[in-house]
Amino acid sequence: MQTLPNPTKLSSPEPAFDTTIKRRKTRPVKVGSVTIGGGYPVVVQSMINEDTLDIDGSVAGIRRLHEIGCEIVRVTVPSMAHAKALAEIKQKLLATYKPVPLVADVHHNGMKIALEVAKHVDKVRINPGLYVFEKPKADRTEYTAAEFAEIGAKIRETLEPLVVSLRDQGKALRIGVNHGSLAERMLFTYGDTPEGMVESALEFIKICESLDFRNIVISLKASRAPVMVAAYRLMVKRMDDLGMDYPLHLGVTEAGDGEYGRIKSTAGLAPLLADGIGDTIRVSLTEAPEKEIPVCYSILQALGLRKTMVEYVACPSCGRTLFNLEEVLHKVREATKHLTGLDIAVMGCIVNGPGEMADADYGYVGKQAGYISLYRGREEIKKSAGRPRRGRID
Repeated sequence: MQTLPNPTKLSSPEPAFDTTIKRRKTRPVKVGSVTIGGGYPVVVQSMINEDTLDIDGSVAGIRRLHEIGCEIVRVTVPSMAHAKALAEIKQKLLATYKPVPLVADVHHNGMKIALEVAKHVDKVRINPGLYVFEKPKADRTEYTAAEFAEIGAKIRETLEPLVVSLRDQGKALRIGVNHGSLAERMLFTYGDTPEGMVESALEFIKICESLDFRNIVISLKASRAPVMVAAYRLMVKRMDDLGMDYPLHLGVTEAGDGEYGRIKSTAGLAPLLADGIGDTIRVSLTEAPEKEIPVCYSILQALGLRKTMVEYVACPSCGRTLFNLEEVLHKVREATKHLTGLDIAVMGCIVNGPGEMADADYGYVGKQAGYISLYRGREEIKKSAGRPRRGRID
């Protein structure tokens, strides 16, 4: 179920100012049973890495992701055979599991492939830089207005059947611009810039609007976080100027793996989400797709956009700490991790607690040598005499 309940919080004084993120207002776009935008919670998605021709493997991969909280799953469709395989994948999901919102990734002159796969999935993703191939010329110095118009007409010709199909079926389209695959004329006109990314998306959006189709989600991904952030900020400005309210899919593409891949993704996603920009996210790691989902939820939880786990508040430890903070935090976490919706603090001394943990529902504080105090909100509810010395907890 997409809508999460708001956790019941214990009473505490009202904050001096509102710290809640004010999300940008966007139109709702249905993708199967999930809605992107329209004030709904930020949607988490990922992509399987199985070959779509492997029906059983793809079904298993989709199911693994969905079972751990991935709300929309994307699959790659590089050929007509892959597009037709999605019909079998969808049928097998229905027979052995449940419906899962599916997105097909179509590249490289994909009109016929996209038309076929649109019958079987809830959303089709196309890349404007690759959807109509523009053969580069080594001696080119500019693109003329006539050439722009000619290519624009070709884009419309190839895009219109897909847009009409999705419109008539009530399905969605993601216009997914990638910094690394901008069309040749966009590079000549705007350079390798966020401006080129935005104009590429707008060209396709305007064709869709002329066909009375607005079930659109936009992404402008880059492998460098600053480029990605700049592109989304510019896209929001341009959409505001044009009266557009399409939801945005955020992601740093090709973020890598391990700790740095997670930090890099967070560096791109967090500034935008904190400003209320973004309706669905993917963290793109060079790891098993299942590893992406916890990172997505952790980012959203840290910003207060989704509450899917206990929020732990703990000081970094210092010379004032009266017990082994790392050990105690681990034990508290293990004992309370099922209490979704609560904020629980573990503080090493009276300096950091209870003052700095005042917003927590419950707190465990080393108040003085020989004593541990338990708090509910700001109220001390229990003081335990014991031996809270470094290295042990009783």
